[in-house]
Amino acid sequence: MSFLSSLFGSKSTTDNGNIVILDKNDYAKAISSNKVQLVDVRTPSEYNGGHIKKAINIDFFNASNFKSAFDKLNKTQPVYLYCRSGARSQKAARKLVGMGFTEIYDLRGGYSSWN
Repeated sequence: MSFLSSLFGSKSTTDNGNIVILDKNDYAKAISSNKVQLVDVRTPSEYNGGHIKKAINIDFFNASNFKSAFDKLNKTQPVYLYCRSGARSQKAARKLVGMGFTEIYDLRGGYSSWN
């Protein structure tokens, strides 16, 4: 792998290794399975304005609901997150690592890059 592709490749892993950032194409392939835990961490109004099919909405800014909603998901199964641009989902991903989730995927560029 060249130095540039290692810097700008389609997949990148954050420092803790549990969070993988996927580009739009890899993300789309990964969520094409029916049994995916796909979570939109934007606000309900953002979600209602358009979202990825089959995504559930767990608002990052609603702290008490955020924790209780994620507690209902399977921590040993992959979780796919996205927000508007990628910043909120990165914060959410770090929270999920702290909650014991082992495999977290984030959409590079968020929903803005999806369309």
